[in-house]
Parts: sequence; structure tokens; C-alpha cells
Amino acid sequence: MKQKIAVLDYSLGNLRSVSKAVEHVAADAEVRITDDHKYIAAADRVVFPGQGAARDCMAAIGNHHLNQAILE
Repeated sequence: MKQKIAVLDYSLGNLRSVSKAVEHVAADAEVRITDDHKYIAAADRVVFPGQGAARDCMAAIGNHHLNQAILE
């Protein structure tokens, strides 16, 4: 069974580039850019991309209501 890898989509950064990089190193995995709480909770791995703009990233995560999904 393929591993599920969720790349958190909080509308900042180049998520497509992150997704492609993860696909390159985990070629046998299903990589999905998502803000779907159920998919995130069911994922085997979660990628939380960031670019050094932590304040903006955390605000965007709150705006997308992803706080609880990350904590779980």
C-alpha cells in the first residue's frame, strides 16, 4: 500500500515545488497538497512547508483552520 503524504496547503509558498521534491524522494508515495482535515489526519506523513516567514505561516494556518489538524 502506498504511503499517504500530505503537504499542508495554507496558501503560502511554492507548494507545487515542495510536492514535486517529496515525490522525487518518495516515488512510491501518494503526495497530495491539501487542507482537508480528514486527509491530513489519515496521512502517514505530513509536510509543513515554510520559508522563514513563521509569523505569516502561522497566521495563514489559523486562517485555514489547520491548527487542530497539525496538533492531532
